[in-house]
Amino acid sequence: MIIPFEQLDPETLNSLIREFVLREGTDYGDIEISLESKVAQVLTQIKAGKLVITYSDLHDSVDIAPANQFKD
Repeated sequence: MIIPFEQLDPETLNSLIREFVLREGTDYGDIEISLESKVAQVLTQIKAGKLVITYSDLHDSVDIAPANQFKD
């Protein structure tokens, strides 16, 4: 199920994005990108509709995934 980001408390959304970024790793090649910058980039992609927040009943978990995975 897709959860509209607007329905989340801003602090909750920020925490979810931070957890997602930290889980994805920190190897950005030659240029180091700060955590705050990466969080901002993910938030921009969510607001643009490129990423969505999902909830899985099966796993009782929340995740961030590419929006195109959920389009027919």
